[in-house]
Amino acid sequence: MDERELIARRVAKEIKDGDVVNLGIGVPTLVPNYIPKEIEVFLQSENGIMGMGPAAKKGEEDKDLINAGGGYVTIEEGGCTFDSATSFGIIRGGHVDMTVLGALQVAENGDLANWKIPGKMVPGMGGAMDLVTGAKRVIIAMSHTQKGEPKILKKCTLPLTAAGRVTDIITEMGYMKITPSGLVLKEIAPGVAVEDIRAATEAILIIPDDLKEMDL
Repeated sequence: MDERELIARRVAKEIKDGDVVNLGIGVPTLVPNYIPKEIEVFLQSENGIMGMGPAAKKGEEDKDLINAGGGYVTIEEGGCTFDSATSFGIIRGGHVDMTVLGALQVAENGDLANWKIPGKMVPGMGGAMDLVTGAKRVIIAMSHTQKGEPKILKKCTLPLTAAGRVTDIITEMGYMKITPSGLVLKEIAPGVAVEDIRAATEAILIIPDDLKEMDL
């Protein structure tokens, strides 16, 4: 499997029956394809969908049904659409159990930078600031490095989206959890060595005795 599929598959395993889950753009949009059929999940999109399904198959797209990133999606039986005010009322009201987002940088203390690189044109922050503040759990699903440079840092150098809100990081190299003691490497991807992930990470990694391989 490619890196994006690996990340999406691992993220899907964190979703529990009955969860309300918001998915950001990029890799997070692949997650619905790997959620086990036996669990009931309510996928929420910030542009106004509750009960979002997997990506639409080619030739079966509905031009009126897209996710927050503009990609064509499906909607599950019983799902609904609504306006942005209602959507952000759900988010800001603390009704989202988990949000899965991409990132430019994440710090070892849970700080997140995912919206702006100074000097470059950007469309805006979107709903990221609301999501990381309102969701009970914030999982970052991203590539481990950018052009060979670490994205998991001791301290973010880009403008922050939120401070101390990230709970988990899942990359093509491993699964890390942010704890009061620091950044713990819980799982490592198949074929990846601990030294490989240390070399690609600026932040200090805590390596537990029960480190295991990712279950995909």
